[in-house]
Amino acid sequence: MNDRYILIATIIWGVWVTSWWIAAFWSKSGFARAERSSYWIYLVVAALGFFCIFFRPTPVRQPLWLLHPLWPVPPWLGWTMVGLVAASVAFAWWARIHLGALWSGGIGRAEDHRIVDTGPYGLVRHPIYTSLILAAAAYAVLKATPIALAGAVLVALGFGLKARVEERFLGHELGEDDYAAYRARVPMLMPFVPTGR
Repeated sequence: MNDRYILIATIIWGVWVTSWWIAAFWSKSGFARAERSSYWIYLVVAALGFFCIFFRPTPVRQPLWLLHPLWPVPPWLGWTMVGLVAASVAFAWWARIHLGALWSGGIGRAEDHRIVDTGPYGLVRHPIYTSLILAAAAYAVLKATPIALAGAVLVALGFGLKARVEERFLGHELGEDDYAAYRARVPMLMPFVPTGR
């Protein structure tokens, strides 16, 4: 049954969300923020994606076809996806710790902000977004429902949109030439693929 793997993955997600929220108090104040109007659409798209992924129908009603699993999850696939969820959130924590006081929940620039291109930021320019996209995809594979898979696509789209807005902001704030050089060296979201602007 998929339920065992979904439960374990849900616990991992829950621990990550709780610890991430608590750690938000470590965030440095004094950020110059991008206009929220420039990236509100990402919030809506990503939130809708997560809703689709984590949605559970009430047992009283017969689930629609969108909620029926498309495939069974054998143990090798179940444990692989649980491992991918765990590895993804660990990668997100590595990126956040590596960024230190420069981390912000929104799109912003600190007084001493600089381009960080070491650690996970030497593999991808947005490792936290990469982590959330991979963890969402792994969870959707465990649920195996059309609505969960569509949710994973929406999560990827939402964080892709946010990454592009963030890159425009940081390029302007940190220097177009310096940020362009970083973009030329390091992929945006997918490691080991050709870089692009």
